[in-house]
Amino acid sequence: MLCQSGDKPWKALVMPMSWRGGGQKDEFLDVIYWFRQIIAVILGIIWGVVPLKGFVGIAVFCLINAGVLYLYFSSFQQIDEEEYGGTWELTKEGFMTSFALFLVVWIIFYTAIHYD
Repeated sequence: MLCQSGDKPWKALVMPMSWRGGGQKDEFLDVIYWFRQIIAVILGIIWGVVPLKGFVGIAVFCLINAGVLYLYFSSFQQIDEEEYGGTWELTKEGFMTSFALFLVVWIIFYTAIHYD
C-alpha cells in the first residue's frame, strides 16, 4: 500500500484530498507547514551551492516559496481558501519558520563550500 490513512506526507503528494471536517483542516495546515519546510531546505542547499548572495536570493526564495504553495493548494488540492481564512492565511502558514530554516541552511552550505 502506497498511502495509508494516517500517512500525511503520502496523502499530500499522491492525490488531491478532501480536507473538510474538523480534524482535516488542522491536518491540511500541518501538511502546508511541513511542505514549506522541505522547500526551505532544498532551496537553501541550492542557494548555498550555486553561490547566490544578497537580496536577490532572499526575494527569489520568497517568490518560489509562496508561489509553489499557492499552486499546491489552489490547483493541485483545489481547496476552498475561504474555509481557511483566505489565500493570505494559507500563504503565510509557517512562512517565518521556513524563512529562518532557509537562511540557516543557505549560510551553512555557502560557508562550507565557498568560504576561503
